Amino acid sequence: MSEEIKIIERKEIPKGAVMIFGFPDVGLVGVIAASHLISELELEEVAYMDSRLLPPVIVLHEGLPHSPIRIFGNHQILLAVSETALREDLIYPIMHTLIDWGKDKGTKMMISLSGIPVQDRQDLEELKVFAAASSPEMLKMAQDEGLEILREGYMVGPQAVMLQYCATLGVPALTLLAQCFFNYPDPEAAAKALKQLANLAGVKVDISKLLEKGEEIRLKARDMMKRTQQELAKMRKTQEYDIPLYIS
Repeated sequence: MSEEIKIIERKEIPKGAVMIFGFPDVGLVGVIAASHLISELELEEVAYMDSRLLPPVIVLHEGLPHSPIRIFGNHQILLAVSETALREDLIYPIMHTLIDWGKDKGTKMMISLSGIPVQDRQDLEELKVFAAASSPEMLKMAQDEGLEILREGYMVGPQAVMLQYCATLGVPALTLLAQCFFNYPDPEAAAKALKQLANLAGVKVDISKLLEKGEEIRLKARDMMKRTQQELAKMRKTQEYDIPLYIS
């Protein structure tokens, strides 16, 4: 865990939980899904991130200050979420600190919720969710749940760092990538990711409100989407459209 970044615990942290990550990315899939989970499951804030490396930003909720990067939870899940776009130079230390902390707390699996942009998104009636994993065993688990595997490609951003670091540490991990818009907040993609999360982690949540409030969510999230796009551009996010040279 980075000495420059600390996680301050506010409540007792459950052992053996599934740790979920919802961070700003294409379509804001992870952030929208995380926000819905917090609301529907009435998750409490159990910890937050504190560091001078972070921008001098607080989030106000009901007039009270909060860190923009917080961890919510219950006996079953721990949910790490960022309410601000992450600078490229902060992604490694932030994700490594969160994963080290989660490993120390005995989490049994880590799952990142994200999106994969498709150019004809507006024409798709049924969105697919792809999976990538930290190990062959986790890949088989995803396949057994009927998920399509993202067999070739690039990943960029927090979920890429999460998957690689978990593979290095031997921590069971999956990234779920729902087909989504590149430039617009996509509540429908977030709902699709949550449906797959329910199958994998047993986290049952009603997604009807998420779908009903789609337009409201899009309007509220457009500023975060704009800031996230700026950071994604620096990370060459469009590289995810490329096909890598095949080396076995």
